[in-house]
Amino acid sequence: MSSSLPEYYSGLGPFRSWFGAGVPILMYHKLGPRPRGARLKGLTVGAPLFERQLAELRAAGFQSALPGNLRLGADNASRQIVITFDDGFQNVLEYGLEPLAAHGFQAIQFLVADALGKANAWDAPLGEVQEPIMDAPAVRDWLKAGHQIGAHSLSHPYLTRLETARAREEIVSSKSKLEDLFGVPVRHFCYPYGDWNASVHDLVCEAGYETACTTDWGLNTAATDRLALKRIMGRYPSRGLRAMLGWLRRRLRA
Repeated sequence: MSSSLPEYYSGLGPFRSWFGAGVPILMYHKLGPRPRGARLKGLTVGAPLFERQLAELRAAGFQSALPGNLRLGADNASRQIVITFDDGFQNVLEYGLEPLAAHGFQAIQFLVADALGKANAWDAPLGEVQEPIMDAPAVRDWLKAGHQIGAHSLSHPYLTRLETARAREEIVSSKSKLEDLFGVPVRHFCYPYGDWNASVHDLVCEAGYETACTTDWGLNTAATDRLALKRIMGRYPSRGLRAMLGWLRRRLRA
């Protein structure tokens, strides 16, 4: 990662010129107010910030793209940008549909197939707050609004820790289950926790997926494996030491 760029995306400023070198894929999880007691605070982006991020991208001429229609070349002259959401949280439907429509962006939601209508049980061992996952009618509303869905496994496991047969079941059955339930092709996968290796990659390929998203940081070009797409996490500005030092340096240069 370039030392001059933040690890996450909170605004276009530092990324403006760099986004011309390849296609950025932004990764989100939750939108709206952060619940009391949340431990993974960076996974929630407030609705006003999300709206500002979209408005800024639209004003800069960025065009909405989805994993299936990515034009990966030597650069990003056409200003494509992909917006992804992991896990299927209900608050994405509540706080995301309006700003996405207002600024002309489409997005893809990667769903944990066996969690529909339930909650993020995979975060419970971390002591994380449990929040609602979209149920089938909510997913249909998401699709009706012009957005897409992809598979994020059946149960959100670390795929590299599973025996091959079990990993294959998580990858293949999540695809077929979502296709049967919603009547749309599911061609795109997202590795839970960004956990993947060559074996898991091959299982995703065998299952017939066209693309797969990782949590590896970076842009996507013609050299990028479409089953190992890179992403940049969207979140609120960090108030940590690194951010404070950057703020101080900017003040000193002012």
